[in-house]
Amino acid sequence: MSSKAKKAVKKTAKKSNKGKRYTPAQKKEVVDFVNEVNSSKGRGGQSAASKKFGISPLTISSWLKATGSAPKKRGRKAAAAKASAGGSLEKKLDRLKNLAKDIDATEKKLKQLRGQFDSLKASL
Repeated sequence: MSSKAKKAVKKTAKKSNKGKRYTPAQKKEVVDFVNEVNSSKGRGGQSAASKKFGISPLTISSWLKATGSAPKKRGRKAAAAKASAGGSLEKKLDRLKNLAKDIDATEKKLKQLRGQFDSLKASL
């Protein structure tokens, strides 16, 4: 077989580079389904939609981002940002008071332990 014939066979055997296209109505249906599942169960809507509609989770994720209903970021950085920024002034003051009490109690216990340590060390 000539090289031109091989190239022709390869071109016809190749899959199309374009994936399936979805209408705005189909996208809305999937996004609404995800939001409904997330609101009732708290999470898992994207996975459920992927299984139900046979659409890649990455595709669904991009649709959610486009509509502004993407899930909030989770993890250490997001939790730390939320903890430092969230809450009313009264809650923060109460938390500070509680932490101050805990520090005082811990320092008192530490002072007691150091006294015991020093007396035991001196007896050696």
